[in-house]
Amino acid sequence: MDKSKQKPTGYDKFVNWKLFSIPLALLLIMVFIPTPKSMVDVGVEYSMGPKYVQKFFAEKLFGGTLDDLAQWQILTVRVMEKSVETSSFSMKPFLSRNVAWCLREGIPATETTLKKSQEYIQTSLTPEEFQALMVQGKELRSTTLSMDKLTESEKAAAEKKAFQLKVAVGIVLFVVLCFFTEAIPLPIVAFCTGIIALLSGIVDRHSVAGLYWSDATWFIMGSLMFAAAFVKTGVDRRIAMMMFGKLKNPSVRIVTLVFIVIIAPLTMVMSDHALAAMFLPIGILLYTTASANKEGGDPELAKMLMITICMAANLGGSLAPSGAARNLIMMGYAEDMFGITIGFGQWMIYCVPFLLFFIPLTWIAINWRFKPQTTNLSEGLAIVKEDMARRGDKWTKEQIISVIIFVVTLFTWITESNLMVKILGVRLGIGVFAVMGAIAYILAGVVNWRDYQTRVDWGVVWLYAGAIIFGRILVTTGAAYWIASTIVSYTSLIGLGSGLGLLLSSNIITGIMTQLMADGPACAAVGPVTLAMAGIVHPGTTMVPFMAMATSIASSFAYCLVIGTPPNAIVYASGYLTSKDFLRVGVMLWFTNMAVLLIMAATYWRILGWPGMESF
Repeated sequence: MDKSKQKPTGYDKFVNWKLFSIPLALLLIMVFIPTPKSMVDVGVEYSMGPKYVQKFFAEKLFGGTLDDLAQWQILTVRVMEKSVETSSFSMKPFLSRNVAWCLREGIPATETTLKKSQEYIQTSLTPEEFQALMVQGKELRSTTLSMDKLTESEKAAAEKKAFQLKVAVGIVLFVVLCFFTEAIPLPIVAFCTGIIALLSGIVDRHSVAGLYWSDATWFIMGSLMFAAAFVKTGVDRRIAMMMFGKLKNPSVRIVTLVFIVIIAPLTMVMSDHALAAMFLPIGILLYTTASANKEGGDPELAKMLMITICMAANLGGSLAPSGAARNLIMMGYAEDMFGITIGFGQWMIYCVPFLLFFIPLTWIAINWRFKPQTTNLSEGLAIVKEDMARRGDKWTKEQIISVIIFVVTLFTWITESNLMVKILGVRLGIGVFAVMGAIAYILAGVVNWRDYQTRVDWGVVWLYAGAIIFGRILVTTGAAYWIASTIVSYTSLIGLGSGLGLLLSSNIITGIMTQLMADGPACAAVGPVTLAMAGIVHPGTTMVPFMAMATSIASSFAYCLVIGTPPNAIVYASGYLTSKDFLRVGVMLWFTNMAVLLIMAATYWRILGWPGMESF
């Protein structure tokens, strides 16, 4: 990419202490103010809740303490307690647990002990008795258990947890304001997050470094390496000509529409990360060629093209189960908590029509908020065509190898959770496959390490790594749960506690949380809260499946912050954007798409209804 045409980024700036004093002061205030009672209650629930719920189940089922139980009995109690944590009360989910699930949740298990546990539950309790017992466990954890019922040592543990929750909320204020003000370089915000968490005891020195390097971080890194290979070999030029070369009027409006129309539906079957990485070099190419003869370039055009790519990549992922893990999370919650199975085809029937509204609204918002000087890209495309003519009409060896490696890697991304696991016998994750693809480019001689070193924005890699540890802090401290439950309590006071109001308030909770953490963890943290509210207020009605789908869709509205979703971070790596540029269109799309979600639920979904269920 042509660095000479880029607007200087935040990486070139020093700390603006006047602005930085605001987030810093808010963080310090949160650290030193007395811990609110609502946070203390959550601290008690998260620190002592598992222990007391396990003790309760041990007494009710086996008439003893945990120390007196056999291995299969301890397994029974722990699996039930973990199910209570996610409000999964029915017997069916318990009987469907397998060893892999237990190990993933940190519960030691074998096929023999798990089978014995499930046989005991099935023969000793009726489904109604099991569910009643689980509900009692939930009430104990979230309502009955309080600070005055704890021992001195337990009180100390609960107070520590409540303090960590308070600090986590302070970190939220610190991070969000740092992003808004850009008072310090954004990658440094990522490092500050880990250091604050370490100093406050949320994480320890043995785990803090590892928390930065998740599969998503590896994917961001590998994706940017792919983009570097595409730019060096000229694959981006060939793809750009295939997409736009035959347009009679390649105006900016038409080009942005083509981007959205192509990318948005693809996110239903492909990773949004992959699509953002694939189209980023094309957007950069269109800008650099179109502004090649303009002194100072056309920064507004660059921003418009980059924002178009990431916003389009955020549109369709929730509209088909194959589009994102968050969909499967919510489908699993609906099954576990209420025994409601949402089929693949069902999900698409209810959700795919949203694209008919999301695509034009996104296109209108982007073209309204960004006003580039360049309105037609024909000159830029002519430059690309001339460059390709000099290189020859045939694809070069390096270009062919680049595409082959990308296609193979794309296949592994799509089949990573099923076919690749069967072939390899172990699940690697899309991030590992991305890095493997980046290594393949080196081994094939397409790029060298200097290309990666100079063309990859390593600051963005660390920025998203910070987003991962930030999200984990919110989940493990209970801050995500506290924020969600607090919003629920306040929205109920203004009449948003039932019907469409409940659906709207739940969507708002999810839409806020997904700005701060990845969409999958946001669904994992907020989903049980929103679904539990649906089950309490409107039991046995269409509200429950509607809430599952709406929560997943709302989690894709991560339009406002760089850290909200990988596509945002990937296009930020272009160097043409500031964090405020996401807000220019993101805030508008957040409100318009939130309105579309509510209107579609009130009309289209209610007309369709749900098989065997009454309307809410």
